[in-house]
Amino acid sequence: MKPLPYIFFLTCSITFGQSTMSLLFIGDIMGHGSQIEAAFDPIKNDYSYDAVFSELREIISKPDFAIANLEVTLAGPPYSGYPQFSSPDALAEACKENGIDILVTSNNHSCDRGGKGIKRTIKVLDRLQIPHNGTYMNAVDRKLRNLLILRKNDLRIGLLNYTYGTNGLKAPQPTNVNYIDTNQIRLDIEQSKNESLDGLIAIVHWGKEYQTSPNKYQIKIAEFLLRNGVNIIIGSHPHVLQKVEWNKEKDQLVAYSLGNFVSNQASINTDGGMMLEIELEKKNEALKIKNAGYHLVWVNKPKRLNKKLFEVLPCSSYPAIKQIKNPAHLSKMKIFMKSARKIMSSNRNVLEINPAKIKK
Repeated sequence: MKPLPYIFFLTCSITFGQSTMSLLFIGDIMGHGSQIEAAFDPIKNDYSYDAVFSELREIISKPDFAIANLEVTLAGPPYSGYPQFSSPDALAEACKENGIDILVTSNNHSCDRGGKGIKRTIKVLDRLQIPHNGTYMNAVDRKLRNLLILRKNDLRIGLLNYTYGTNGLKAPQPTNVNYIDTNQIRLDIEQSKNESLDGLIAIVHWGKEYQTSPNKYQIKIAEFLLRNGVNIIIGSHPHVLQKVEWNKEKDQLVAYSLGNFVSNQASINTDGGMMLEIELEKKNEALKIKNAGYHLVWVNKPKRLNKKLFEVLPCSSYPAIKQIKNPAHLSKMKIFMKSARKIMSSNRNVLEINPAKIKK
């Protein structure tokens, strides 16, 4: 199968001299063993992940482009969770059917199933016509698809994706994974300047797991990226939230970690995350970040028919959300929200969208 074109088009009417693009960034989509078990339908002998996304489909589908970190391989059976992930293709299918437009694939689990896992993941996403970048079949594939371009009318925004490592596993030749190599990143950014871009986004898998503040390494890499022409940086890997900083004077934004979108992790701060909305505006040939805000999301895990289910819920619906039948689960959601808001109090110019009130 030939690679899909690396430019993703969206068209609509515009006002002369001005156009906008709305983006939604979604955190880590994990695939632990219990998630695979929950998705299995023994009657149909098939998998379905629609329940994961159904309560957020409207929010996810609204922006021009919704982009998520796929932190599993689609390597085929036998399916498995941690430590070497391979999820059913149905997970990617549900992503697309519920509004996710783009999946990035460079993370510490990219090589969990070796070269075959990398190749099959790419083939599945190509078959589903989901644009992606971060891992590649070979050097030619990387050259064609390393820079993914989001295009709406006359707005052209580039997207790059890198990871700090792959758990000590290396991508076997000829496959390729994008690592945080400043020399290569500088070259990628320079090459992107040939594409007449209005802006550049880097999605970076970095930091220390479960740490709610960015470390020196993240800050150093962020400064390097911003200094070399990246406008927006979106972080993943810590599995917990970290602050978002929007420098309005320079039109630069860094979200150090979006946390988990869905996983089976349950320790403090890992049972949820945020979806970050950003609106870009091109006016008189200059790109501006017009708006930025975030939705808190939390993973409800009720038991039905003797197995755990997974439902990602908007925290804006707390406490009246109908899916939560168990008072203990509602209490856990409240704990997550309070902790998340404490972490995000360090944000700069980025607020929660439709925050629900929490009684003390």
